[in-house]
Amino acid sequence: MILIVDSGSTKTDWIAINEKGDTLFETQTLGLNPQVLGKHILKERIVNNYELYKFRKEVDQIYFYGAGCGTLPPRKLIQSVFSDIFKNCEKFSIKEDTYAAIYSTAEPNTKSIVCILGTGSNCTYFDGKNIEQKVISLGYVLMDDASGNYFGRQLLRDYYFNRIPTETADKFNSEFVLDAETIKDNLYKQPNPNTYLAKFARFLIENKDSKYGKSLIKRGFDLFIERQILQFNDAKEIPIHFVGSISYYLKNELIECLGKYNLHAGNIIRKPIEGLLKYHQENL
Repeated sequence: MILIVDSGSTKTDWIAINEKGDTLFETQTLGLNPQVLGKHILKERIVNNYELYKFRKEVDQIYFYGAGCGTLPPRKLIQSVFSDIFKNCEKFSIKEDTYAAIYSTAEPNTKSIVCILGTGSNCTYFDGKNIEQKVISLGYVLMDDASGNYFGRQLLRDYYFNRIPTETADKFNSEFVLDAETIKDNLYKQPNPNTYLAKFARFLIENKDSKYGKSLIKRGFDLFIERQILQFNDAKEIPIHFVGSISYYLKNELIECLGKYNLHAGNIIRKPIEGLLKYHQENL
């Protein structure tokens, strides 16, 4: 049995296939970001899934693409977790989620820029065969412009600095628990503070047509474009693909922002798992 896994910080999609490429089952767990979660929680999130636990001894190959796997230590942590659970697995391929975005959006032998705009954010140059990562992500505290956690962080800051119009602020307060102790507990004591921040992005998406919403979305997308996309010299000449819920649900706003810089949007998809399935079926 082969497991194909696309893991963000919020959710992880799993597809199991046999050696012929036939789908055996699909399932989902919470996110498995090794940069913000320890081994115990990572294991717990996997073994609590009925299908994964039931078929754990039948898995002999795992192809894992995950947020937080851009450097060697977190990749080793994920492999250690998998080795403990899937004891008969003989092959582990663990890569950062950038590869999942590329395999699911980009055409082989065609230059493009591939971006992730979900709970976190990232940007990679694909020359048709290889990838070039000019900026190594330092995670949600220092980077992740235009991501879900970026917009959540800005919403909270603007709310507490009284920079959100009264009507919008009252609506925001009615939908979320916004007292200081709850926020600080989730940010500094609970696991997944990046995912906690990202949940507030739903409010921005639902209020994207307000004056405040438009301004915040533009600010985030402009930062991402200027700091990430425009670092590549031929950015205006090649398609720019996107994966992730932020790019998917704010597609029109994203395309408008790209247009101001004479940039051209390519494929914009919410989740790469279907593209990953096709990629691995073709490369069995």
